[in-house]
Amino acid sequence: MDSEEQVKVSTLEAYADTIVPGEKRFPDDHAIAGASPGPGAVAAGALELLHTEATGVTVGLPYLAQSLNDHAKVYAKEHDLILDEALPSFVALSFADRTALVRSLTAPGHPEKDGWVSLALFCNMSFDSAAHKHTAEAIAEGHPGLLAMGYTAPDEDGLWRFPKFSYRRELARLHPDTTPSGSPA
Repeated sequence: MDSEEQVKVSTLEAYADTIVPGEKRFPDDHAIAGASPGPGAVAAGALELLHTEATGVTVGLPYLAQSLNDHAKVYAKEHDLILDEALPSFVALSFADRTALVRSLTAPGHPEKDGWVSLALFCNMSFDSAAHKHTAEAIAEGHPGLLAMGYTAPDEDGLWRFPKFSYRRELARLHPDTTPSGSPA
């Protein structure tokens, strides 16, 4: 991975970690701030999702990473912060400063709000729904977000069935023409 790609990746990882924080992957991990125990958006596949063409953001990721680092430089100057020049500017910010910067970028009225909110939504989706994977595959692989939310594996035939009713009572009987797969006939 060339240094330009490395800067992009670590910057996007730091953004994803700001949206859904997790624990450091290794002691000198700069992209992941370690602000929360357990895995966060990066471990849940945020970068994989962002690089999925269907998101519509893939082509713009280099620009977004560069823009985020430019905003971090301005933020650091405004707050009299000295950044580690060996790191991308956004990565060099503390978690609190990353959060404050992202809050300002996603605030109503910010001219770039739509782009930053979109990026944040995809980071959330990677954790909350594993949108880049088939649900059964993600669960089989131990996807951290789905496991944290209590998703269980499907039955042996690949279908999910729920033997306990959520309201502790059956709300409606199955229609007599319902197929074995649960579809209407």
